[in-house]
Amino acid sequence: MSGAGGDGLRMGFVGVSTGGSSILKVFPLWADVLDLPTRTLVGHDVALDAPPERYRELVSAIAADPEELGALVTTHKVAVHDAAYDLFDELDADAEAFGEVSCISKRDGRLVGSAKDPLTARLALEEFLPPDHFARTGATALVLGSGGAGTALSQQLGVRTDRPGAVVCTALDDRSLDHARAVHERSGVPAGLVRYVRTEGSADVGAIVATLPPGSLVVNATGMGKDRPGSPLPSDSLLPEGGYVWDFNYRGSLEVLAQALAQQQERGLHVEDGWRYFVHGWSQAVAEVFDVPMPPETVAELAHAAAGTR
Repeated sequence: MSGAGGDGLRMGFVGVSTGGSSILKVFPLWADVLDLPTRTLVGHDVALDAPPERYRELVSAIAADPEELGALVTTHKVAVHDAAYDLFDELDADAEAFGEVSCISKRDGRLVGSAKDPLTARLALEEFLPPDHFARTGATALVLGSGGAGTALSQQLGVRTDRPGAVVCTALDDRSLDHARAVHERSGVPAGLVRYVRTEGSADVGAIVATLPPGSLVVNATGMGKDRPGSPLPSDSLLPEGGYVWDFNYRGSLEVLAQALAQQQERGLHVEDGWRYFVHGWSQAVAEVFDVPMPPETVAELAHAAAGTR
């Protein structure tokens, strides 16, 4: 079989509940399309409250295992960077700027950490948001959650030519907001564009949503609805008329997606789940780990191969 590896070679997947991910079905199909040296993907489940030692042990184990060629990191991107950055021989520019590692690869015996979220966020956003949307509407962007994916998206919104009138970033703690602010400051986001808000519950989020102008973009980057059930939005929250609602999740309880779909017709919403984000994120990681080109036509071929597994 094309791409089959019988010698134990594999790619890793660091997450919270990797066993439920569609990538376990998708990866073998992609391995065949790309003629990769293995069809095997192994999950490494790490608890959300894991201590730094757990991340160091995992990165060290991946580095020491010649048959694990690299790994994609999902929820734990910032934690891996903070706990284990000194274990890498090289961090790419985005890993340095964003303080996260979303992909672990090996080059000539060197362990390399890279951050793929900025590119992933931009590619996925450009697929559904018109390039002049904010200039035409003067709308705001609300990014709920300031972890790795949320911070990458808010940074990309801040440096695009068609910027929102304002970007609001939320988090449950000041540490996450301080991290996002530092990333924005060192990566070209204009001063004053972003407002950083610590939210203690859904009522705080609802108060922000109520102030958004028509056409605004609302993004769930909290992990709620996948890593843990629930929604950051109040059940009675009215989403901005003519707005765009993007749930980064494509599996799980998906409460935000359900809330948006329930209002889609009445409020004229454009609703996106996280499937295309998933496709772009994984295809970029596969390109990095296996050192294969990933032009748009290849991404399209991989997306087609993956579609039947949804």
